Amino acid sequence: MTDSPDPHHTENVQEHLQKVQALLERHALVESLAHRQEMPRAERHGLVDTLLHKQHLTELREKLESLHPADIAFILEALPIEQRLLAWDQIRAERDGEILIEVSDAVRESLIASMSRAELLEAAEQLDTDEIADLAPDLPQAVMHDVFKSLPVEEREQLRSAMSYPEDAVGALMDFDMVTIRENVTLEVVSRYLRRFNELPDHTDQLFVVDRDDNFTGALPLNRLLVNEPEMEILPLIAHDRVTLRPDDKAEDAAKAFERYDLVSAPVVDEDGKLVGRVTVNTVVDFIRAKSENDLLNLAGLREEEDIFASVWKSAKNRWLWLALNLCTAFFASRVIGAFEDTIAKFVALATLMPIVAGIAGNSGNQTTTIIIRSLALGQISASNARRLLLKELAISALNGLVWGGVAGVFAYLLYKNVLLGVVMTSAMLLNLLLGAFVGMLIPLTMHKLGRDPAIGSSVMLTAITDSGGFFIFLGLGTLFLLH
Repeated sequence: MTDSPDPHHTENVQEHLQKVQALLERHALVESLAHRQEMPRAERHGLVDTLLHKQHLTELREKLESLHPADIAFILEALPIEQRLLAWDQIRAERDGEILIEVSDAVRESLIASMSRAELLEAAEQLDTDEIADLAPDLPQAVMHDVFKSLPVEEREQLRSAMSYPEDAVGALMDFDMVTIRENVTLEVVSRYLRRFNELPDHTDQLFVVDRDDNFTGALPLNRLLVNEPEMEILPLIAHDRVTLRPDDKAEDAAKAFERYDLVSAPVVDEDGKLVGRVTVNTVVDFIRAKSENDLLNLAGLREEEDIFASVWKSAKNRWLWLALNLCTAFFASRVIGAFEDTIAKFVALATLMPIVAGIAGNSGNQTTTIIIRSLALGQISASNARRLLLKELAISALNGLVWGGVAGVFAYLLYKNVLLGVVMTSAMLLNLLLGAFVGMLIPLTMHKLGRDPAIGSSVMLTAITDSGGFFIFLGLGTLFLLH
């Protein structure tokens, strides 16, 4: 659906962004100078119209027209909202839909809010059915009603089908633009049939073979079509061992299949074996990228993708949930420290060494959590090997605790000339590293078992536990060995 990049434009996207920003800045400068002129309003308006719309905005319009929709999406995401909307106004209405598909959800929201109902309907009408389904959650209900009315009956049913699946299902990724053929024809017939198309659907590497009831029976790779004699029948050339997907399969499992088998496209069949659509590699790559970005946000405790130029209020609300949890855990950690006020008062050195014990355990635990989350994503952890993996992580933490705890213990001894303090430091780091490994594995495994994303807030919860646990272990050992 999207246009191909212009081969004559070799600049990278950062250079495109800089050129657009320069045009927008010159536009703002000329507009500011024009409105400062002391002249009748009509003449001032004429000056603005001449200098702005016929010069910088025209250049901006031409620049944006030459770019791929994905590059325009990147540029819009990198512009402050006022400049973003100005640039958006310079884009041809026929390109609105394909650009809305490319931008992030947060930026799409700001663009849609600036568009009228008629503009949104026109943008949606430029898209394929599967792309409309992707856009549907962000469109007003009235617009979607108009979109349904404007579609042919077959496409209307396809849209309903695509919208019925959750975001993480194969059905939400599949498209309906594909080429199907029958098995009782020759390659010459297939070639004549293909020549009737103006162009083949994107990422067509195979033609799907179906029977009279649209049941999927196999696929004809395009390379076999090209290298064999035209009069040959396709039946012996059909590949029957192709990877097939179900609409309700997990999109993550489909992504793994594409990676494992180096797929370009894969057929989607329902429970009765009927071909209902296909999934292509570009959609899978988009899914993987979006999931990686969400995992990164979840690790930091952010609830959703954030427009970097959104209002302060909106951005602040996005960060409140885990900040509130962090505040609670910080209060808890402070009460742990408060319980040992007498110990700290009598042995002040403990206060200066506490952050070391908590910090290194947090880092070690985060390493464990990252390994576990990645392994879960790859499907490498099961009930049969989880215990062995836990023992391995505990052994690694024990070794690191002895080595780096020993280094920290020597450091504490050299600073304060107290052997027992060095022993306490080493023991506390060993125990807290073991705690970090245990919790770093337990949190993502528990989240995964509960059907939640194991990355959500893992880093925040791990840090809270290793901080509180580290303070308790270190100060508790200090009380036992240094004050008795």
